[in-house]
Amino acid sequence: MSCILHIETSATVCSVALSQDGQLIFEKADDNGPQHAVNCGLFVEEALSFANSHAIPLDAVAVSEGPGSYTGLRIGVSMAKGVCYGHQIPLIAIPTLKLACVPVLLWHDELPDEALLVPMIDARRMEVYAAVYNRALHPVRDIQADIVDADTYKEYLDQGPVYFFGDGAAKCKEVITHPNAHFIDGILPLAKNMYPLAEQAMARQQFADMAYFEPFYLKEFVAIKSKNPLA
Repeated sequence: MSCILHIETSATVCSVALSQDGQLIFEKADDNGPQHAVNCGLFVEEALSFANSHAIPLDAVAVSEGPGSYTGLRIGVSMAKGVCYGHQIPLIAIPTLKLACVPVLLWHDELPDEALLVPMIDARRMEVYAAVYNRALHPVRDIQADIVDADTYKEYLDQGPVYFFGDGAAKCKEVITHPNAHFIDGILPLAKNMYPLAEQAMARQQFADMAYFEPFYLKEFVAIKSKNPLA
């Protein structure tokens, strides 16, 4: 097994965690607004000090790769790369929307086997950035920018239960009224939930190429959509 440093800065919460052998051993988070430029470095320094004081060698760094805030992701990825270069260890990139699914799968035992998961990141007006996953976290539909109305996810809702969550889901409750639609409150991407995905990537040796890795900024969706307004 391994010790992994986890960094999550894609949204308003800045969080850092350490896991060892698949267990969470350190966590620090701030939910008082986007102060990532200040908090991320401090939290990483505390996590590294914790590992050093317990004589735990660091084996990898996992970072949320987006989609998310341009500024937040840039700070988190820069910090992650710096630690990786300094310790000569690999970088693991964790998709932010897949990360948001982890607490749903861990703490909501009532989900039926055929349930689909739709994590949502808020955008302006009735727009969200979302993906559709099954319970094995295999993508049923890749990440898209969606303008939400009653029929946006109808093809999935007609098949069975669909669970919506994330900071973009609350504004969709009054619009998506299909009987198979379920909403879970309070789900945010957090570093403490990264370790199951990071451990899996570590076991499979699925590492990002640090020389070329760039996070998935929300602005990329905006640029693609403006070029192809019918997409």
